[in-house]
Amino acid sequence: MAEIVNRPSYEKVETKVEVMDTPYDRWVASQGIDIVRGFFVDDLYTTPLKWWDRIGGNGVCIMLDGAGYMDDAYVIGIPPGKSLNPQRHIYEALVYVLSGRGATTVWQNDGAKQTFEWQAGSLFALPLNAWYQHFNGQGDQEARLLSVTTAPLIFNLFRSADFVTNCPYSFTERFKGEEGFFTGGGKLYSDRVVETNFVADVVNIEPVEWSERGKGNATIFFEMSESMMGSHVSRFPVGLYKKAHRHGPGAHVFILTGKGYSLLWPEGKEMTRVDWKPGSIVVPPEGWFHQHFNSGAEPSRYLALKILSRKYKLQPGKIQSDVPLAYGGWQIEYEEEDPIIRKIFEEECAKSGAEVRMPKFAKPGY
Repeated sequence: MAEIVNRPSYEKVETKVEVMDTPYDRWVASQGIDIVRGFFVDDLYTTPLKWWDRIGGNGVCIMLDGAGYMDDAYVIGIPPGKSLNPQRHIYEALVYVLSGRGATTVWQNDGAKQTFEWQAGSLFALPLNAWYQHFNGQGDQEARLLSVTTAPLIFNLFRSADFVTNCPYSFTERFKGEEGFFTGGGKLYSDRVVETNFVADVVNIEPVEWSERGKGNATIFFEMSESMMGSHVSRFPVGLYKKAHRHGPGAHVFILTGKGYSLLWPEGKEMTRVDWKPGSIVVPPEGWFHQHFNSGAEPSRYLALKILSRKYKLQPGKIQSDVPLAYGGWQIEYEEEDPIIRKIFEEECAKSGAEVRMPKFAKPGY
């Protein structure tokens, strides 16, 4: 059986990058905000923020090891009754509303402005290089947003902060300023993949069954604002867990509901365990197998935000998330997993009084 290492949340916050190897490192270190590095963060709802002149609000950079310099994350706080500075940039951005309610205005250069409202649990994507401005609609509390972006990739490619944040080009093939762009309408792009530009409430949206990923699993994918980024919500019921799999870097897994833990490991090496709750975020490193477990007595779900679109792929072919290793895929079937995985799950469910409803297999140890 594999050895399990418990890894605590990396709560150390650095205001300077110790080794500034890349143009992105130098840029983000110049912003005057803290940078959280490490493996995962325990609670984005309470992570301290610092004033950020560029945006005219509060912020913190979340640059976890598993991002692989393909993407990053920011938590941004809008003071009560205030707005942030208008801005634009040629990196992509997915935005999830952690708390509060408010509105965002989006426009192309001198074009008409379009405003849409959001609340805690809303998800949207900012059209590439369009102007936008966030507003807090409440006068008595901060609004807090989580933004996952491709800033590391773009800054390291172009090496010019002025170009990245002040490029005048309008990508009108993505967004022309058309009315109703953010109304929340959408269409089914393919099996369990929805094209939309705004989701009002991902916490309560109904996902689609995807049994290939594990008994009881349900998932829904979002393609938003013609972006190269993608997102999905996965739900897993009490007493069941999904199959382990691996993929490239940058998948920011944010816990929406439930309590449990994740196991992560490079092939053939020791496993790392992180315990999570609503507000936690973990980014599995590239090529590491990982598995998420709801060990509580209530259903759980998470939101994954990443540089992986199913419509605009960076690599051709089928994404291998649900293809077994034996067929060249990225997934470990239940009967092939290390028996310690089931053993830990049964022990954790027993602590919470949850009934284990996993299928039985003939492999020794089950």
